[in-house]
Amino acid sequence: MEVFHGNIVYSRSEKELAEYTDSYLAVENGVIEGIYPVLPDAFCNLPVTDFGEDVIIPAFSDLHVHAPQYPQRGLAMDELLSDWLSRYTFPLESKFADMTFARAVYDAFVEDLVRHGTFHAAVFGTIHPEATAYLLDRLEEKGLSAYVGKVNMDVNSPAFLCETVETSLRETERFLVQYSSNRKARPILTPRFAPCCSRELLRGLGELAKKYEVGVQTHLVESLWEKKTAMELFPQCTCDTEIYQQAGLLENGPVIGAHFIFPDPEDIYILKKHNGIAVQCPDATVSIIAGIMQTASLMEQGLRVCLGSDIAGGHRLGIFSQAGRAVQLSKVKSFYEAKENRSISFAEAFYMATKSGGSVFGKVGSLEKGYVFDALVIGGVSDPFLELTPAQKVERFCYLGETSHIHRRYLAGQEIGG
Repeated sequence: MEVFHGNIVYSRSEKELAEYTDSYLAVENGVIEGIYPVLPDAFCNLPVTDFGEDVIIPAFSDLHVHAPQYPQRGLAMDELLSDWLSRYTFPLESKFADMTFARAVYDAFVEDLVRHGTFHAAVFGTIHPEATAYLLDRLEEKGLSAYVGKVNMDVNSPAFLCETVETSLRETERFLVQYSSNRKARPILTPRFAPCCSRELLRGLGELAKKYEVGVQTHLVESLWEKKTAMELFPQCTCDTEIYQQAGLLENGPVIGAHFIFPDPEDIYILKKHNGIAVQCPDATVSIIAGIMQTASLMEQGLRVCLGSDIAGGHRLGIFSQAGRAVQLSKVKSFYEAKENRSISFAEAFYMATKSGGSVFGKVGSLEKGYVFDALVIGGVSDPFLELTPAQKVERFCYLGETSHIHRRYLAGQEIGG
């Protein structure tokens, strides 16, 4: 048993933060045993790690991040999606045929995830099986919870990133077989998006999904260009999300739809029907895609909504900064669009960044009894002339915070460097 003392904040529910001042948190075998305002007699002889005025919070979850785009973060932010992909991103991703390059990038990416307090992530690789396998191995070795996908794309893409249907399915199945028994970092099917996948490829991926009981991550109605192109290529479908439903990709594991900015009612119905997740990527949606998710409306319709950094469409890896940004964009959306009749609260954004996102990976993302102690200790955000509550410190961290404000990191109860 380990005991920690300090201030504690986590999401009690979608709209409410739980806040404990000057309290004790007990952890046994990496799992939270309870939170106590006064140390119980049974624990009095145990050593206590005292964090003083710092705040213990859950570690963050990134539900949409492109590991191979890590070198591109903060670059070409003046381009929109189609040109951004063709001029910069696709040429960069082609470099992952070179394992020396891939190892250097993925080593840095995994370490930076930890530094930013992101311990759970849904990660896109590239079409290259060896490089993507290395990425998954690094995440597993680090002990991070992850879904990692070897990307599939066979049409409407540069020749250097196009696979044949046969090659794509063969290498994907090999990837699934190799890593199906992993404990922490596991494979997930990853058709990039509908415009670069043929009907035959998606149908084959659907068969693999059923055979290996594996989920899917992709981009859904992320831009007007993508939405229009998808409907032109799949005229038998009524909406983008139905393309994946018809292929049999939504019934076998987690369903993660990145961006989900321009959904039709049918998109929402299908994603909700399959308990899917819509991932808001705030920085990316204003930098590259030029649209804002209808976050409050989707949540009110009962859809699960989480946050993603979308490196390198987004320029910051920290999900804590995306929580603050999500509130800002929600206010803009509600001001300019009558159908989005309210903005989200900070409590809702923090829930998206922690408990909602963590639910994809098991009992992580909260500090409630029975949850794995994946946690951060943050501090150094207060002013000497104004005392902040623990919840206010967390809010300020999500707007102004840097990695230097993360003073300690705990993964399954063990301290991990950043």
